[in-house]
Amino acid sequence: MSSGLIGWAYAGYLAWLFAGTLDFVCHRRTDLAHTSGLPESLMHLLQLGLLALAILAGLLLEIGWSVWAWMAVLVALHAVVGYVDTRRAYGLRDIRPFEQHVHSVLDMAPPIALGLVIAATWQSAPETGWALTVRQPPLSPATWAVVLVPPALLCALPALLELRDALAARRGARA
Repeated sequence: MSSGLIGWAYAGYLAWLFAGTLDFVCHRRTDLAHTSGLPESLMHLLQLGLLALAILAGLLLEIGWSVWAWMAVLVALHAVVGYVDTRRAYGLRDIRPFEQHVHSVLDMAPPIALGLVIAATWQSAPETGWALTVRQPPLSPATWAVVLVPPALLCALPALLELRDALAARRGARA
């Protein structure tokens, strides 16, 4: 993949992560902690975990058919959990049009990213085949950092703050 395409793909990655941040802002504005609460917050952590597994597989393993299949399963599970999450929150929390549009980005980015991974690794996949092997040589620490630090700050941190607030609201309700 050319450096120009890598730059555009990374910009798309950052835009997707920023959409995740905006989603957490929407949750805060609609008082998720006191409406749909802990169950919805846990669904968000599950969605993040599913995609984190796909990203970690891409960083750690040689990309081939088995990694594509693994990523596809994780992306599909993310979509199913996203649907269940929104369906469960509907009626408990006001999901406004802006948040619905943010969800559009969050829903479409994983399959698009998977398509980009497949396109970028299409020629080397036959060599890797179905084998699950650790990348040789491994990706640099800088690559790991530019891939993992942004989601940690833009999505995982807000998700953990949301969980903290939902837990506090639940404790307050029991008191």
